[in-house]
Amino acid sequence: MKNLYLVDYWVPFPSSEYGGMVAVVAKDDDECHDVLLAWRDDVDSQYDKLIMERVVNSPCYALSEDLKSEVVESFTT
Repeated sequence: MKNLYLVDYWVPFPSSEYGGMVAVVAKDDDECHDVLLAWRDDVDSQYDKLIMERVVNSPCYALSEDLKSEVVESFTT
């Protein structure tokens, strides 16, 4: 089974003025982290250590279908 994670954007102000949110389908925290590492922009690479912290503290909802692990929607500034 997969989960839907609603992850707060990890890039702090002023690099990200208003933050954002990334919706990710993943089986667990580690896979969510890996999906976000593959998705993130090179500019964000300096914040890699903050990604797992945000994943662990994000709301996570069980899905009824076994969907592909991926970023399904994002809003970042």
